Amino acid sequence: MGKVVMYSSVSVDGFIADENDEPGPLFDWLLSGDVALDDSGVLKVSQASYDYVRPYWDQIGVTVVGRHVFDLTDGWDGTPPSGVEHVVVVTHRPPPEGWNPEAPFHFVDGVEAAMAKAQELAGGRIIEVAAGDVGGQVLAAGLVDEVRMDVAPVVLGSGKRYFGPVDAQQLLEDPEVVIQGDRVLHLRYRVRRSPS
Repeated sequence: MGKVVMYSSVSVDGFIADENDEPGPLFDWLLSGDVALDDSGVLKVSQASYDYVRPYWDQIGVTVVGRHVFDLTDGWDGTPPSGVEHVVVVTHRPPPEGWNPEAPFHFVDGVEAAMAKAQELAGGRIIEVAAGDVGGQVLAAGLVDEVRMDVAPVVLGSGKRYFGPVDAQQLLEDPEVVIQGDRVLHLRYRVRRSPS
């Protein structure tokens, strides 16, 4: 089974985007350094951020997102982001008109079905779940092993919450990793499991 990681950049007050789905300065850290994070040459981070993020990206087999994120990104033009092999899209709707059926995107109804499909595709690699509504649902279902946050030094005031619709207390372990980069603080927590 692949480890399930809920992940996103987030403001210090817990938002992944403003009310208009704009991230604002949340991703400035991806452009603030001098070390290329990927082959595009666009993303440049500090050495500390590179040493933390690049090995993580290299372990991701599947990314799980909601239809809203898929639509906002125009489905990454059919190519999964950051070199990920597959994207599982949680949606009640069919793929968009004219969508290439050969693209490595899988449209699944409901988070439990999405996670089952992601485990099937991941081949034991990490399953990344985008924070927000879908991530919050996966966390509430008890299916998240780890929470990763790239905390940007910005207060958005309102917007789309990192944990989405979660309205029940969830306990995390003490942070396993705390790394300061340029314009970002990288945090990693294991999700505390209730004794059975």
